[in-house]
Amino acid sequence: MLKDYLKVRDHCSVCKQELHHHRADDGPAYLTILIVGHLMAPLLHIAFVKWRPEPLILFTVFAVGCVALSLYLLPRLKGCVVAFQWARRMHGF
Repeated sequence: MLKDYLKVRDHCSVCKQELHHHRADDGPAYLTILIVGHLMAPLLHIAFVKWRPEPLILFTVFAVGCVALSLYLLPRLKGCVVAFQWARRMHGF
């Protein structure tokens, strides 16, 4: 459904279903922030309370974790939003 990283294909390469009219806009970004924030905030608190690492080490580890998780989730959540639109016959927004 997606080509490159976040571009929606004009049509499905298997069934030729048109997808050019589906737009996800900011929905996947908001969902990504919501999920990453709810996963990383408790982990940050637990790591700080349990191990008391140096602030720079704590920041580095969690910054890399947040970026990696965000880059992993963003295209998958965009696919979910487009699939939801397709299933509900919304034809984009």
